[in-house]
Amino acid sequence: MADQDTATKKPMTEEERVALCQKLDRELDEFIDSLEKKRYTEGWPEDRWEEEMDKHPFFMKTAPSGDELSPLAEGLAKLKYDPDENTPLELATNYKEDGNFNFKHKNYRLAILGYTEGIKVKSDDAEINASLYNNRAASHWHLKNYRSALFDSEKALTYNSNHDKARLRAAKSAMEIAMYDKCIEHCEKLLEKTSDKDVLNLLNTAKKRKMLKERDERKKERTIKKNKEQKDAIVKAIIERGIKLSNCEDEDDIDLSKLEPTLPGAHDAIVHIEDGILKWPVLLLYPEYQMTDFIKGCPENVPLANQLEQLFPAPWDEDNKYKLSKINVYYEGYDKMPHVVDAAKNLGDLLVLKYYQLKAGTPAFFVLPRGSVVERRFLESYI
Repeated sequence: MADQDTATKKPMTEEERVALCQKLDRELDEFIDSLEKKRYTEGWPEDRWEEEMDKHPFFMKTAPSGDELSPLAEGLAKLKYDPDENTPLELATNYKEDGNFNFKHKNYRLAILGYTEGIKVKSDDAEINASLYNNRAASHWHLKNYRSALFDSEKALTYNSNHDKARLRAAKSAMEIAMYDKCIEHCEKLLEKTSDKDVLNLLNTAKKRKMLKERDERKKERTIKKNKEQKDAIVKAIIERGIKLSNCEDEDDIDLSKLEPTLPGAHDAIVHIEDGILKWPVLLLYPEYQMTDFIKGCPENVPLANQLEQLFPAPWDEDNKYKLSKINVYYEGYDKMPHVVDAAKNLGDLLVLKYYQLKAGTPAFFVLPRGSVVERRFLESYI
């Protein structure tokens, strides 16, 4: 029976509406009469007047949390928001009024909720829809939601193409999110009807920023293209020289990301090419002292001995044991064995030796005093 009653419910007649209003009036009178009489000075404290106003059925924005609405508040809410008691236009207008109330009090998020509810009504009145979208755009603008402000402003224009406020806000929002073509488009349409200096300045600024943006994009594209060409040249040079990489299965598997040095702070020392010459980061290790030297940009056509000469004498070599004439230089091959090299040869020649395999994009060599106990222990560690 309850389901049947709900299904057959009809809108209130004029007589029923009048009866409801009279009932609400009586309840309000009874409520007022039941109150304890107090002097005005004993009323709301000045610092709580907004809080008290929110409790009044005429002004409350939301129902009291966890409390049942009084018959008075329920009746007022029904009169204002019940779709059976209001046309779509009336509902949209009521929600717009709520949005406007919150907007004026700078409660922009609550205002957005009000305008959104009005939009959901889907009134067939173009003017109220344009106003709802425009006002919601204004709320988004104050919250710096510029993309949403642009969307709502342009939506308002679909209902009223002559809505200058919506068009101006669309232009300003587009400027904020660097959509300069849209900004220019809206400014030019506004200037068809007005010669407002602010709009003209906005247009000129958008055109200038568009030019700068396009210039920066062209510059970025050139840089990307140049970097790609350089990367391709490096990969091509590595393949042509026959340098073996530890983490690459074949030539097609080579890319610069696998050549980045893994040493802390050495990421900017990746191999690069200048005038057709590969320049490598080089790591020199001194097991005796547990010290290292890191060289950035060592040319492949320069002997390794030249780099060592610049490092010796080392400040930590108190016995002066590390000289070109007194050292041996080794690399660890992919056969897991140490191999001595001729430091007088160019770096590029060392990188293509039989067992040499480049690891972490950084050629690494061990430097040890020739014939020393340290060298013997180093070699024995591989046996």
